[in-house]
Amino acid sequence: MIRVLLADDQSLVRAGFRALLDAQPDIEVCAEAADGEEAVRQAAELGPDVVLMDIRMPRLDGLAATRRITGDQALAQVRVVMLSTFELDEYVFEAIRSGASGFLVKDTEPDELLRAVRAVVAGDALLSPGVTRRLIAEFAARSKEPAVAEELGRLTEREREVMALVGIGLSNEEIARRLVVSPLTAKTHVSRTMVKLGVRDRAQLVVLAYESGLVRPGWLG
Repeated sequence: MIRVLLADDQSLVRAGFRALLDAQPDIEVCAEAADGEEAVRQAAELGPDVVLMDIRMPRLDGLAATRRITGDQALAQVRVVMLSTFELDEYVFEAIRSGASGFLVKDTEPDELLRAVRAVVAGDALLSPGVTRRLIAEFAARSKEPAVAEELGRLTEREREVMALVGIGLSNEEIARRLVVSPLTAKTHVSRTMVKLGVRDRAQLVVLAYESGLVRPGWLG
């Protein structure tokens, strides 16, 4: 059973999400939080699989709350999906740096929200449909100047190639087609790369791909 913590200051939003999520046989809402401080406390006490976190929260904003949750080693298994009113909210870029596994707009389709919850539990990065590459390009343009990452020396040539493809927004299936390997092999390469680099999930791998200089803005082919 996938356990979800809803963190949003609007009770109607939480009620809508709860009704949708609790109706699924493999998902349950374990708690709700109306502000960032409460979200952090609930996450620490309950250890949910996924936190659906609004960016704009009272007392402690969603960005700071996400940093606290993802920075807690005891909550390493918790995945945060940031919720935004706008498709390319400027805070999303920092949210991904802070450890969020991705983001969704609040008016996303119900099926997409359910897919998001299941996807991040499976270790995938989640971005709203149609904006993945645009977001990555924008993130890259805003990111700091790349520096050589010593960590990349731990990777094989194939793993560096796979990391670059993750960095330009390709899914495991797309990577498999590009490299002419099976999707399972592509997934294995991605997983091993994340383990070697000590990153939480695919979103963090994208960040490191840009910050290390392995991928540069404009490489979205």
